[in-house]
Amino acid sequence: MLRSLTVATSSSSLISKRFFSLSPKLPPSFSPISLPFPQTRRSISIHRPPMNILKNLGFGANNKPTPSMENSAIAQGPDDDIPAPGQQFAQFGAGCFWGVELVFQRVPGVTKTEVGYTQGFNHNPSYEDVCSGTTNHSEIVRVQYDPKECSYDTLLDAFWDRHDPTTLNRQGNDVGTQYRSGIYFYTPEQEMAARESVEKQQKLLNRKIVTEILPAKKFYRAEEYHQQYLAKGGRFGFKQSAEKGCNDPIRCYG
Repeated sequence: MLRSLTVATSSSSLISKRFFSLSPKLPPSFSPISLPFPQTRRSISIHRPPMNILKNLGFGANNKPTPSMENSAIAQGPDDDIPAPGQQFAQFGAGCFWGVELVFQRVPGVTKTEVGYTQGFNHNPSYEDVCSGTTNHSEIVRVQYDPKECSYDTLLDAFWDRHDPTTLNRQGNDVGTQYRSGIYFYTPEQEMAARESVEKQQKLLNRKIVTEILPAKKFYRAEEYHQQYLAKGGRFGFKQSAEKGCNDPIRCYG
């Protein structure tokens, strides 16, 4: 039987609700507090916004706040780290930084390598931030080398040998802006050598080189587990040699 029940929800208003009841009549002592459902005036919506699949895959805007102008200025500023006495820095982006780092670890005269992120707009980005494709960072290796034992041209040769500089934002199966080809210089001499090197390489290739050549910017060291990843065993626990002059093939993921 469908009946009408008047329920008091405040001292000044009455709300009429309709409900189904199996009893013929409510007792006089009936109180609204005995109702099995909560008393509320809040409207409840069952609408849910549709899932944005492209956003979840890293395309377009994400849920993180836009970096402030101050933080962007830091990220876009120069690399202010200082190499060891008598040493110089160089930065290279050539796809996933695991294999690229091992290449430079093997070069005689290279005294230190670190993988990290640069050229983006976010201050202190995480690996997840960079992989979202929304921060403009590139995965790179920062190389510290002794110019008395290793020339910058030697580093450039290792860079070209490691990757395909004609594929935009891609190396093999790794696709994304973080995998772009790039040479990031610290000095006018490095810039000149890089540009001359591009011209020489272009004559050897039948496709256009898309490597960007830009001033080195703030370097953000990647998480510790990324450092010397392949030399430490990689994904499968098989260590790969970082000995100077080693020619062993590099397994990209270990």
